[in-house]
Amino acid sequence: MATDPNRFQLGLPARAIFTLPDGAGVGITCRSGSVWVTMDRDPRDIVLAPGERFEGREHRRMLVSALEASCISVSGTRPAALPLAAPAAAPWRPEQQGLCPA
Repeated sequence: MATDPNRFQLGLPARAIFTLPDGAGVGITCRSGSVWVTMDRDPRDIVLAPGERFEGREHRRMLVSALEASCISVSGTRPAALPLAAPAAAPWRPEQQGLCPA
């Protein structure tokens, strides 16, 4: 079974924050729990319940905050370009922190 390297699932404990330096083209789907998604300089507050999805469209930092223990799917994690301020060798993909139920 082939896995998509640009898509992964992540379990977040309550009040945990998952950060992406460039949210352009990155999709966040809430699989369980509830999460709050925000992007730098974006006045919107996006709260996702299970089954809901948000996709970043701007080259801005994206924060995903778990309002309760949650599981998210992250897709499109290959940004078109990292922000110029980011070091060229800086890792942008986090280590997986937890497992989600299928």
